Amino acid sequence: MTALPPPSALPERAGPIDAATLAEIRAANAPVVIRDAVQDWPLVAAGRAGAGAAIAYLKRAPSAKPVGAIMARPEEGGRFFYNAAMTGMNFAKAQGRLEMFLDDLLHAASIANPPAMAVQSEIIPDVLPHLAAENRLPPLGPAIDRVAPRIWIGNRITVAPHYDVMENLAVCVTGRRRFTLFPPEQIANLYPGPIELTPAGTPVSVVDTRKPDLQRFPRFAAAWDAAQQATLEPGDAIYIPYCWWHGVESLESVNILVNYWWTQGVPEGTGAAYDAMLHALYAIKPLPPHMRAIWRTWFDHFVFETGGDPVAHLPPQARGMLGPVTPSLLERMRRILRQALSK
Repeated sequence: MTALPPPSALPERAGPIDAATLAEIRAANAPVVIRDAVQDWPLVAAGRAGAGAAIAYLKRAPSAKPVGAIMARPEEGGRFFYNAAMTGMNFAKAQGRLEMFLDDLLHAASIANPPAMAVQSEIIPDVLPHLAAENRLPPLGPAIDRVAPRIWIGNRITVAPHYDVMENLAVCVTGRRRFTLFPPEQIANLYPGPIELTPAGTPVSVVDTRKPDLQRFPRFAAAWDAAQQATLEPGDAIYIPYCWWHGVESLESVNILVNYWWTQGVPEGTGAAYDAMLHALYAIKPLPPHMRAIWRTWFDHFVFETGGDPVAHLPPQARGMLGPVTPSLLERMRRILRQALSK
């Protein structure tokens, strides 16, 4: 194992957050911490008063539906990850009432070496309507204003670096969370795990950022050089751009976070880019190297347009699928793809 120096600090700005602030942050396409982003949330006030006050606030009204929870044995050191053989996960899943989980979480806080516990990504209006009604972001723009917030609750746990194919605004409301971010281009240096077997839907880095093994993962040192880090306190928020890798360490015996995922700037009806990559693994990766090289050139030309508009030489009426993106064009593409995939 190799000790690495602390990464660079994430840029910060003072809150509160508003539409102009978010627009400016998004335009830079870079992560940033917003200190005191949501100063007026009752849940933040409860979190600043302590874990007991925060949990009492959550339990003020009964939860509206069961929630999913995960738990890992104490010997896992709080790290939700794969099992030793990477044939499954090192945690168990269960479902039950949120109130029972919160009681167990408070009990675990009194244990010297508790199991790792978490409720993750529950949609707040579905589970705790009173929490959603009383803790709202100010109007930030149509794309994010219609997003349902999600809640993440747990003790001292570590989530491996991973990415979201969305933008993310995350608000720390109880406890402290340390975020370590890596640019998307560091993917090779982060050593992603399996695509089809993941802890929570997207691949994660298999490097333990707390004690990286640089003999086994030597390129991780370059990823760490590009990393940025910050610790969030109750009321602080972090903006994570589309597809930026982020590892998260929850630092207290009780930690609560609220986040918002959204996609902006993508024409409605566009297919999922991740699905396209999966299809490329099926259709292009198995080809011989000289064939893959051809398809790389064609993708650069037609998809990424590295040489400019690939149909600029054609009259508008002849540009077809390579013309301006419109809802009708996207629907025609879907029909063609459905027909091709049914063969």
